[in-house]
Amino acid sequence: MPQPSTDIVPADWPTWSTPEPRVIRPLPGGLTNRSYLLAAGDRRLVLRLNARDSAALDIDRAAEAEALGRANRAELCAPVVHNDPQHRYLVTEFIEGDTCQPDDPRHLDLLADLTADIHALPAVRAHLQCQDKADTYWQAIDPAAAVYGDLLSLGDRVSDHLAAAEALCVRRTLCHNDLVAGNLVLSRGETLRAIDWEYAAMGDPFFDIALIVEEHCLDENQQSRFLEGYLRRPVTAPDLERLQHGRVVYRYLSLLWYAVRLTRYGQHQPETEAIVSEGITALNGFLQDSRR
Repeated sequence: MPQPSTDIVPADWPTWSTPEPRVIRPLPGGLTNRSYLLAAGDRRLVLRLNARDSAALDIDRAAEAEALGRANRAELCAPVVHNDPQHRYLVTEFIEGDTCQPDDPRHLDLLADLTADIHALPAVRAHLQCQDKADTYWQAIDPAAAVYGDLLSLGDRVSDHLAAAEALCVRRTLCHNDLVAGNLVLSRGETLRAIDWEYAAMGDPFFDIALIVEEHCLDENQQSRFLEGYLRRPVTAPDLERLQHGRVVYRYLSLLWYAVRLTRYGQHQPETEAIVSEGITALNGFLQDSRR
């Protein structure tokens, strides 16, 4: 049963709901924010309370609001109910649905179509420059962290890939930049939508694609199917080169993001430390294999 929740629901709820919203339950997932399923009369809503350390994680809430407005008009996201002007929270409609399973070719095709639709949205002001993002993360990482030296050495090996990815990017598009499984909802009407647009910005579309390949562990056949569906043409050698650089850059930025979390929340986080240490080893191996 819904429970009274004056300590969770923002006090200005009358600006976006007539009946008083009540918390049904916390929603799982999300490493940055806290989310809750709400009941507001017959409506089911999702309340996302934004993390207080958004700036440290280089999250631009104003940019997110602009991108979300574009996506909302194109019906590519959960319908927006209220986006707090002070960027403290976001309220959307709750979408009853399933997770996207790229192992299912039909789901993979839907994901390719959604990605292409996102990249076709009108431009926003925010831009993602991967080298700048890396520099911002480095400023927030504690030099005393156990992984600092290994990350520094890895950065030297990744620098050429950062430069190559930038040089090969001929057109910037609006990218979601976090199309992981937890941010994709497949409605019962077989419509795939993206949620959590907090990293959205103009950027290299192949960075978005590389993220999908990495996070959904797509094998070579799945990569080819996704790329052909996204590009609407046969895959070329330059496409694969851009994807390769993008995968290296994405892995590297992900490691830096986790290293920032280690700095922000203390060093005694065995799981996060393991993610960074294992990720460094894996990326070094990936770089070695790519040279063969």
